[in-house]
Amino acid sequence: MRAYELMVIISGKLDESTAHAWLKTITASVTAAGGSIHGNPDWWGKRRLAYPIQKQEDGYYAVFNILADGGAMDEVERGFRLSDDVLRHKLLRLPDAEAARRGMVSAA
Repeated sequence: MRAYELMVIISGKLDESTAHAWLKTITASVTAAGGSIHGNPDWWGKRRLAYPIQKQEDGYYAVFNILADGGAMDEVERGFRLSDDVLRHKLLRLPDAEAARRGMVSAA
Protein backbone atom coordinates (compact mmCIF):
# COMPACT_ATOMS: atom_id res chain seq x y z
CA MET A 1 0.00 0.00 0.00
CA ARG A 2 1.19 3.47 -0.87
CA ALA A 3 0.45 6.67 1.04
CA TYR A 4 -1.09 9.59 -0.84
CA GLU A 5 -2.30 13.08 -0.09
CA LEU A 6 -5.27 14.29 -2.12
CA MET A 7 -6.36 17.93 -2.21
CA VAL A 8 -9.65 18.74 -3.89
CA ILE A 9 -11.15 22.15 -4.69
CA ILE A 10 -14.92 21.95 -5.08
CA SER A 11 -16.93 24.64 -6.88
CA GLY A 12 -17.77 27.67 -4.77
CA LYS A 13 -21.13 27.97 -6.54
CA LEU A 14 -22.45 25.04 -4.49
CA ASP A 15 -23.99 25.55 -1.08
CA GLU A 16 -21.93 24.25 1.86
CA SER A 17 -24.04 21.15 2.53
CA THR A 18 -23.74 20.01 -1.11
CA ALA A 19 -20.00 20.65 -1.09
CA HIS A 20 -19.70 18.77 2.21
CA ALA A 21 -21.55 15.82 0.62
CA TRP A 22 -18.63 15.56 -1.80
CA LEU A 23 -16.51 14.29 1.13
CA LYS A 24 -18.70 11.19 1.31
CA THR A 25 -18.62 10.80 -2.47
CA ILE A 26 -14.82 11.00 -2.55
CA THR A 27 -14.52 8.58 0.37
CA ALA A 28 -16.84 6.12 -1.39
CA SER A 29 -14.92 6.33 -4.67
CA VAL A 30 -11.57 5.78 -2.92
CA THR A 31 -13.00 2.78 -1.05
CA ALA A 32 -14.47 1.38 -4.28
CA ALA A 33 -11.02 1.64 -5.90
CA GLY A 34 -9.56 -0.51 -3.10
CA GLY A 35 -8.06 2.29 -1.03
CA SER A 36 -8.83 3.65 2.41
CA ILE A 37 -8.98 7.08 4.00
CA HIS A 38 -6.56 7.51 6.90
CA GLY A 39 -8.14 9.64 9.61
CA ASN A 40 -10.75 12.26 8.84
CA PRO A 41 -10.65 14.54 5.79
CA ASP A 42 -9.29 18.00 6.57
CA TRP A 43 -12.13 20.36 5.57
CA TRP A 44 -10.81 23.88 5.03
CA GLY A 45 -14.14 25.36 3.99
CA LYS A 46 -14.73 28.08 1.43
CA ARG A 47 -11.65 30.07 0.43
CA ARG A 48 -10.82 32.68 -2.17
CA LEU A 49 -8.89 31.21 -5.09
CA ALA A 50 -5.52 32.70 -6.04
CA TYR A 51 -6.80 33.15 -9.59
CA PRO A 52 -10.15 32.49 -11.28
CA ILE A 53 -10.78 28.89 -12.31
CA GLN A 54 -13.65 28.37 -14.77
CA LYS A 55 -14.75 31.96 -14.04
CA GLN A 56 -15.10 31.21 -10.32
CA GLU A 57 -13.45 33.18 -7.52
CA ASP A 58 -14.17 30.84 -4.55
CA GLY A 59 -13.90 27.14 -3.83
CA TYR A 60 -14.24 24.62 -1.01
CA TYR A 61 -10.96 22.95 -0.07
CA ALA A 62 -10.56 19.44 1.38
CA VAL A 63 -7.43 17.37 2.03
CA PHE A 64 -7.44 13.57 2.36
CA ASN A 65 -4.74 11.14 3.51
CA ILE A 66 -5.18 7.95 1.49
CA LEU A 67 -3.68 4.46 1.53
CA ALA A 68 -4.06 2.65 -1.79
CA ASP A 69 -2.24 0.32 -4.15
CA GLY A 70 -0.26 1.80 -7.02
CA GLY A 71 -2.56 2.71 -9.91
CA ALA A 72 -5.74 2.29 -7.86
CA MET A 73 -6.41 6.03 -7.84
CA ASP A 74 -6.43 6.39 -11.65
CA GLU A 75 -10.19 5.86 -11.93
CA VAL A 76 -10.86 8.24 -9.02
CA GLU A 77 -8.81 10.96 -10.73
CA ARG A 78 -10.68 10.34 -13.99
CA GLY A 79 -13.95 10.97 -12.15
CA PHE A 80 -12.59 14.29 -10.85
CA ARG A 81 -11.62 15.39 -14.37
CA LEU A 82 -15.12 14.58 -15.67
CA SER A 83 -16.98 16.29 -12.82
CA ASP A 84 -18.12 19.89 -13.24
CA ASP A 85 -18.17 20.42 -9.45
CA VAL A 86 -14.46 19.63 -8.93
CA LEU A 87 -12.43 22.66 -10.04
CA ARG A 88 -8.98 21.18 -9.29
CA HIS A 89 -7.44 18.18 -7.61
CA LYS A 90 -3.89 17.19 -6.77
CA LEU A 91 -2.84 13.67 -5.83
CA LEU A 92 0.67 13.33 -4.38
CA ARG A 93 2.46 10.16 -3.35
CA LEU A 94 3.94 10.83 0.06
CA PRO A 95 7.56 9.90 0.76
CA ASP A 96 7.90 6.97 3.16
CA ALA A 97 9.32 9.17 5.92
CA GLU A 98 6.38 11.60 5.72
CA ALA A 99 3.85 8.76 5.64
CA ALA A 100 5.47 7.27 8.75
CA ARG A 101 5.44 10.68 10.47
CA ARG A 102 1.71 10.95 9.80
CA GLY A 103 1.18 7.44 11.16
CA MET A 104 -0.07 6.06 7.86
CA VAL A 105 2.58 3.33 7.56
CA SER A 106 4.96 1.78 10.04
CA ALA A 107 8.49 3.14 10.08
CA ALA A 108 10.94 0.68 8.58
